Amino acid sequence: MPKILNVSQLKKSYESGSGKLTVLDDITFSLESGETFAIVGPSGSGKTTLLGLCAGLDQPDSGSIELCGVEINKLNEDERARLRNQKVGFIFQDFQLLPTLTALENVAVPLELQGKKNAAAKARVLLEKVGLSERIHHFPSQLSGGEQQRVALARAFSNTPDILFADEPTGELDEETGRKIIQLLFELNNEAGTTLVIITHDMDLARMTQRILRLKGGKISTDEKLIA
Repeated sequence: MPKILNVSQLKKSYESGSGKLTVLDDITFSLESGETFAIVGPSGSGKTTLLGLCAGLDQPDSGSIELCGVEINKLNEDERARLRNQKVGFIFQDFQLLPTLTALENVAVPLELQGKKNAAAKARVLLEKVGLSERIHHFPSQLSGGEQQRVALARAFSNTPDILFADEPTGELDEETGRKIIQLLFELNNEAGTTLVIITHDMDLARMTQRILRLKGGKISTDEKLIA
């Protein structure tokens, strides 16, 4: 299987009041296309920083990241944004929907940015898949947390991404709603054949993936393949 993500000797640190704080140190791993993958670890272990680097939202101090066959740390900001728009989907803990747009418009935006035809019709189909056919003209403020995350799920899959990054996708939801969202996430992912990377502290969710990478103190402590 081709590698969709290659991370090699990644290092990242930030300036803090007491000097330089190393968040990630010598991180190396690769992902095959279509793999489902969880990154787990305690708070402050570098999970979200690693996701941001892998998706080209931030730049490492050293090391290399190859995403969808492109070494992204050699791209400028506009080139990285273009790659994300074409190849990458995101789901965030706090939904990050545009408050002035309806559910339908939020899902259609990535398609419109790509110049796709029939963006609204495609967005409607995705919203039906996540059970929101009756709520497509509602604004985020008119939707529950679970409904907002369903919109975010539909938006994440709207540009048929090669790889999807989900950062604590159930972090703001109650347990029952979170379970439904995860079920939908895996159903949509199986249908699309997308590579899925989930940042989570929920080990039950992590064990639903094919592989778990554990971070501790900015380093990889274990990299465990699970039996599918």
